[in-house]
Amino acid sequence: MTKSVIPFYQPHLNAPLPTVIGHKDYKEFRSQLERIDELLIRGGVEEKFVELCIEHKEKELTKLIKNSEDNSKTQLSAKQTKMLGKVARCALRCSIARELTGASYRDFSNRLADSYLFQRFCLIDQLAVIKPPSKSTLQRYEKLVREDSLRKVIDYLNLQAGTPLKETDKHPLNLEQPLDLEESFIDCTCIKANIHFPVDWVLLRDAVISLISAIIVIRSHGLKNRIVEPKRFITRINNLCIQMGNSRRKKNAKKERKRLFRLMKELVKAVQKHGERYRELLNLRREDTDLSEKQAAQIIKRLDNILNQLPQAIKQANERIIGERLVKNEDKILSLHEDEIHVIVRGKAGAEVEYGNGLVLVEQKQGIIIDYDLIKDQPPADTSLVLPSLERIHETFGIYPDAIGGDRGFDSGDVRKFLANKSIYNGICPKSPKLLKERQEEEKFRRLQKRRAQTEARIGILKNSFLGRPLRSKGFENKELSVGWAVLAHNLWSLARLLCCEQEKERSKAA
Repeated sequence: MTKSVIPFYQPHLNAPLPTVIGHKDYKEFRSQLERIDELLIRGGVEEKFVELCIEHKEKELTKLIKNSEDNSKTQLSAKQTKMLGKVARCALRCSIARELTGASYRDFSNRLADSYLFQRFCLIDQLAVIKPPSKSTLQRYEKLVREDSLRKVIDYLNLQAGTPLKETDKHPLNLEQPLDLEESFIDCTCIKANIHFPVDWVLLRDAVISLISAIIVIRSHGLKNRIVEPKRFITRINNLCIQMGNSRRKKNAKKERKRLFRLMKELVKAVQKHGERYRELLNLRREDTDLSEKQAAQIIKRLDNILNQLPQAIKQANERIIGERLVKNEDKILSLHEDEIHVIVRGKAGAEVEYGNGLVLVEQKQGIIIDYDLIKDQPPADTSLVLPSLERIHETFGIYPDAIGGDRGFDSGDVRKFLANKSIYNGICPKSPKLLKERQEEEKFRRLQKRRAQTEARIGILKNSFLGRPLRSKGFENKELSVGWAVLAHNLWSLARLLCCEQEKERSKAA
């Protein structure tokens, strides 16, 4: 595949933004958006994103025609490339703006239709007609590229921000000073899954509600099999759950819980048989309904997801409630609708145990995130995360940081040896109290440890202001992509604030 050609973008005519007087917060937010717009254009981030979108689309086109006899059209036409470039620019800006506001797809779609400022930033502020993207379009925009391509955009932005100044030239992003890559700070956190507390009998309730909901949808499209009113099953399982929750207050609580669980298991197995019959009915007689093939396949997929996990969920609950035996964390079903999440025990205040995926972050001195990694499997020990992170930083910037700081969880003999071999100053808090007392005599070590505390705040900003509480993406690939968008928006926001502070200093000096 030849190198893609980036289509020339010609801005359309637009009306000037209205003048707003006496609203400080709006003026600050507007100046930040204008600065981010400058970063996207001047730093080449927008062009890089368009290039990656075109490459991704051409790869998909190549896969589609791989088995075809006509292999001549492996590239997009000029018209298709121009249209995709226009969509990619809008997608990039809409996704960044939505991350900055923290709004849902629906809320941001409504806000975009009503805000002149966001219409200008997202390049939809035409004179005659304004056509804002819908909530579904906004969701598709964020999936226009894969996470590895989005990571390239983030690395490209960080590279531009870290470009050293020359004597005659200005900084590519118009920064007074390039990013300081000499000192880095590493920390870990947990990205909590959007699930309720994984109680065994509540999983059975989820299974009943999901199966009955699918059965109701199938029946509404004309396919019916012998069954009582489906919603009665939901009422019965909810009543049993209420009784189970109140059973601990009774005298023979353990015996009562076992009795109620047996009733639950009997009900769940009955619903399971109904779900299997309706699944087979839809599979054989889909043509008798008004459902399309894809719609029917989606319903069958939902049924299969529950039916395949239900035997293990029943066994897990039986082991814990009837057998009173422990189940290993790796063998547990934490959610019927969310896979690839894990039990993470970190001993944090207010969160002794968390359920989700581990995330490692590395920030530099000015608060820009220069490396991140969402961990798919059970998070390993923190000590095994330092070396891969430093290697990714070296691959991106071509250099290792001069110093790295972190908490005592990252300290190990292998880490100390690696840092010594690469001539990286070890600002990681040692586990040994004796060694810690010795290291506290070093002024640089004390300074790095003091600065390291700010990384906790950086994690809080990323999780609460950009990722959302909780992260609503389902599936690991979608979560990983959401983390990428959050990091990109965060870095643009931080760079915009960094320049605003520099401009304020210049104004104060001039005054």
